[in-house]
Amino acid sequence: MKKKKNVFFQLASRNVRLNLSRSLLAALGIIIGVVAITTMGILGANIQLAVSSNLSGSANSIIITPDAGGSGGFGPPSRGTTSLLITDNQVREIEQAAGHNVVVPIHSGSDLIQVGTKDKKRVTIYGLPPDKVTNFVEIAEGSALRGASSGVLIGSTLAADEGITVGTRIKIGDESTGTNEVVRVVGILKPKGFGIDLMPDNAIIAADQWFTSVYGHQGEYPQVDVLIQLIKDIPPVKDAINKKMNKKVKVVSITDSGALLETINSTIGQIGTFILLLGGISLLVASVSIFNVMMMSVKDRINEIGVLRSIGTTKAEIRKMFIYEAFIIGSIGAGIGGLVSFVGGYLLVRLIGTSNYFFAPASIMYVPYGVTIGIGVCLLSGLYPAAKAANLNPIEALRSE
Repeated sequence: MKKKKNVFFQLASRNVRLNLSRSLLAALGIIIGVVAITTMGILGANIQLAVSSNLSGSANSIIITPDAGGSGGFGPPSRGTTSLLITDNQVREIEQAAGHNVVVPIHSGSDLIQVGTKDKKRVTIYGLPPDKVTNFVEIAEGSALRGASSGVLIGSTLAADEGITVGTRIKIGDESTGTNEVVRVVGILKPKGFGIDLMPDNAIIAADQWFTSVYGHQGEYPQVDVLIQLIKDIPPVKDAINKKMNKKVKVVSITDSGALLETINSTIGQIGTFILLLGGISLLVASVSIFNVMMMSVKDRINEIGVLRSIGTTKAEIRKMFIYEAFIIGSIGAGIGGLVSFVGGYLLVRLIGTSNYFFAPASIMYVPYGVTIGIGVCLLSGLYPAAKAANLNPIEALRSE
């Protein structure tokens, strides 16, 4: 049996074609709204996924720093300066509280470097026990640190920016910093991205003995990391360290990287929600445009509505016809908006370097999400005009000019 055609859908399609310019202008508002909400959603999701991925690798660590008032370790690491740092004795106390977990004292600071005849550049320098380096980073080229030699490891971004390869010699310091060292690059690190414990991509990692021989502060550290084997052990270990170190007064600040990761994700999520609300304003403006188009359509077709009602067409069928019209306009606008969002969203996240996460469900879901919202906004905007058309008096509609 041949399927019966939907006459009222055909009438709605015909009216869209007859008023194509007006319909396309209304659809344009939906396109803009869908693109805004979808692209912003994809951007926020990609940033959150990228940050989570980068931080999750260090989500099993406890980071201990001197209580407020310490230097934090990121000023110029000049020899002989005094500041509030964690001592060797305190490191031993942390080791007692941490049990079988790995405790890594970290030296850090910044200094000027020069590669060949290029301009000098200030970078972060870390001093780590050579046997603990691989707990934080992976080596892409070259070899690991061995003892207190003058060899160093270079972050991937710094190596790319300065044209550094394995074997390159780098001058560290000048008269302004009081250091004058030449070191050989023994290894290039794999990219790590933003980290809670270390940020090595644009930094230098040296052996701790070399660091203290150049900058001093032997037995003093701006940061100590405790690497926890099991995530479930973080709360009890953190509590044990707090009781051991902060008995009467607060000596150190203890950061749980897992909790910090949740806080960062929550913050990024809130920013993403705010961005989506801004995109939603575009759809609100578009809904007003759809409403006006539908009201104009009702006004232009009063005679047609009167004829349809006089031959027995029900109110429900008249409502359907106008809702179909809103659906067609919404589908055209949302469909085009979804396609533009897909392409534009990919180009945008590729520009900021997070395209690896574009096809992740949490990111790509914003395309159908935006399309659905666009169509839904059109349908809601068409409800009142459809009800108004259905409730027109057939006799008065036939008399209308």
